[in-house]
Amino acid sequence: MTEILLLLPIALGLGLAALAAFFWSARSGQFEDLDGAAERILIDDDEDVEGRG
Repeated sequence: MTEILLLLPIALGLGLAALAAFFWSARSGQFEDLDGAAERILIDDDEDVEGRG
């Protein structure tokens, strides 16, 4: 029984911290461009390679 009295507040605190981190990241714009990084790898940078010649 005493383990529950210790683990329950720890679990609730970690859950609230995760929820606060999610709301902070959503408010600061971390989820605005989800496809940008995935598509950036497909962009061919030939003009940069020609300039190095």
